[in-house]
Amino acid sequence: MLLVALATYNEIETLPSLVEAIHTELPDAHLRVVDDNSPDGTGRWCDEFARQAPWFSCLHRAGKLGLGSALRAAMQTAIEQNYQSLITLDADWSHPPRVLPQLVKASENADVVIGSRYCPGGAIEGWPWRRLLASRAINSATRFLLGLPVKDCSGNFRLYQTELLKQVPWEELQDDGYAYIEEILWHLHLLGARFAEVPIIFTERRAGESKISSSEVFGAARTLLRLTAKRLLVQRFS
Repeated sequence: MLLVALATYNEIETLPSLVEAIHTELPDAHLRVVDDNSPDGTGRWCDEFARQAPWFSCLHRAGKLGLGSALRAAMQTAIEQNYQSLITLDADWSHPPRVLPQLVKASENADVVIGSRYCPGGAIEGWPWRRLLASRAINSATRFLLGLPVKDCSGNFRLYQTELLKQVPWEELQDDGYAYIEEILWHLHLLGARFAEVPIIFTERRAGESKISSSEVFGAARTLLRLTAKRLLVQRFS
């Protein structure tokens, strides 16, 4: 069984249509929202929708606890409830639901499948050149410093095989923000994950505001330096 997870904070404008689109593409999958007490009514909509859709559920959290902790909660659900695999994507329509079946198909020969903006055929639409340059720089630095064998290290559009997630040393994961995306990828690489990338056209969010703050950017830089130091230690003593 497949679980699709969405982390939400104030996504009422995009979530209902996205949930419908995901269910159309993957009608046999279960869908779980992790909502951080959205003041715009996102959590309330989830409760109302769950009453008519047995394949849909929502985990309500007390406040805005971060994307990383939301993804960790989704992964723990996938493990505890014995799902075969977990797909994560953003709740703002930046990631195209039509690509979901391709991620599932690619997972037949991979442990982690990435909906990639930077592999051949992938692209980003609607971003200013400064944001494009910053994103490419972050991905290049992450690949180089952590030795990751993928083109897109910072995107949240992924499929994870649950058997591999069970092996993650969860006590070592420290980041609760956006840098968790790179951190979990590095730990899975250490576990010998087989990676695959499926090209996607990433588009700017349809509504609402970006949740990435300057503190998240600095936090990501600190996490990258911390993981780089750990990688050097692993190489030294291996």
